[in-house]
Amino acid sequence: MTAELLERHERTTAPGEVPRSAEALRAAASWREFPAAQQPDWPRRDALREVTDRLAAAAPLVTAEECADLRTRMAAVARGEAILLQGGDCAETFTQVTPDAVRRKLKTLLQMAVVLTHATALPVVKVGRMAGQYAKPRSSPVEHRGEVTLPSYRGDAVNGLEFTAESRTPDPARLHTMYEASLSTLDLVRSLTTGGFAGLSQVHAWNRGFVATSRAGERYEALADEIGRSLAFMRACGIDTGKLGTADFHVSHEGLLLDYEAALTRTDPHTGRAYAGSGHLLWIGERTRALDGAHIEFFSRVGNPIAVKLGPSAAPGDLPGLIDRLDPHREPGRLTFVVRAGAERVRDVLPGLVEKAAAEGAPVCWVSDPMHGNTVTAPSGHKTRFFETVLDEVRGFVEVHRALGTHPGGIHVELTGDDVTECVGGGNALLAEDLPARYETACDPRLNHTQSLDLAFRLAEMYRDHAAGTAAAEGRGTSPR
Repeated sequence: MTAELLERHERTTAPGEVPRSAEALRAAASWREFPAAQQPDWPRRDALREVTDRLAAAAPLVTAEECADLRTRMAAVARGEAILLQGGDCAETFTQVTPDAVRRKLKTLLQMAVVLTHATALPVVKVGRMAGQYAKPRSSPVEHRGEVTLPSYRGDAVNGLEFTAESRTPDPARLHTMYEASLSTLDLVRSLTTGGFAGLSQVHAWNRGFVATSRAGERYEALADEIGRSLAFMRACGIDTGKLGTADFHVSHEGLLLDYEAALTRTDPHTGRAYAGSGHLLWIGERTRALDGAHIEFFSRVGNPIAVKLGPSAAPGDLPGLIDRLDPHREPGRLTFVVRAGAERVRDVLPGLVEKAAAEGAPVCWVSDPMHGNTVTAPSGHKTRFFETVLDEVRGFVEVHRALGTHPGGIHVELTGDDVTECVGGGNALLAEDLPARYETACDPRLNHTQSLDLAFRLAEMYRDHAAGTAAAEGRGTSPR
């Protein structure tokens, strides 16, 4: 298979382009010898090959240097010296790739990051679920509506949401559309994060507006005032706060479609190592983390920071194999475990997982996904999540780490910068009967702009309590692990 891929690569390499190394070619091919879960049933393999050949000759969306930078930042998270904030759409759609939509998502994440930075006195590593989150795993390959059965919607990268045979037929041309949409999003993100949009004073002004208009604003006014005084002090010291925090933003997605990921695998010209050129951080989902599966094989061979989702059924015994395959050299920043146990299970499931990873000598990042384990169906038939339940899973995550003396590395949430009505509760007191008003997600319900900021302020309070508890333990002579 590697020889065949090398021959094809030589045919498709553009003039002047550095050919992929043997390691990159192995990464792009070896997974094909393993069972690949959650892959579309492409009706035309020749059309798929034509598209992947075009992608193999295209420029990567991200560079090896950017991926290495994120690994360094994630290593700080693993050491307890930084916090991860990862968020964005459940499933991006091609129609939502607009400057305003991207700007609102980025604005929301920047606002959340400022709050967390001040509360923790730690750098916040900002990673968007964007510029590639176009494919979704499904519990069933087909969807039934009455007497009609069609393929399930697997994200815009594969097929369309409309329930027709034409729309639901997987189309390989969508892979190239995903590449172009991701490129457009990345270009805008890079422009915004380096062009003054992310200036600290401006982001704080946005947060002051949130505090002034939110029903829960009084609760957060003291923290917002603290941030304002800190900025005033910095300005008095001659620090240009408008230039702070303008470029440290990375993108991520679930590395689900292996034909796409393999086609965008590239070689780091400085090290000769393979890296996935589709995004900075990629994660392996709960449904695709089998040790003998194609996804583990593929991501074991690329140098990007990698995450693995761990659901409520995850057991401590699952971790040694994942660690040995994905982080055999125990390198900080390489591997992140994203726990999605559900609010009712997190306090029972998480301790054994954290202790097992520590016993394996693995310096992993621990991150909470409080969304996926807490999805319910409202009386209206809409899938939703209750804000207080989401908050309780985050609280349980922090409590477990406080008890163990370990670092609660951050959160991974599905959110949007728009005022959608998809999750119930939060500072705007959204009710279940409000869900139909602006229920716009293509898949799972997202926190809206106000709920996202509400979560950030509440999480900031938890981190302060966690830090106070850690300091008290150290004062009693108990050292965190």
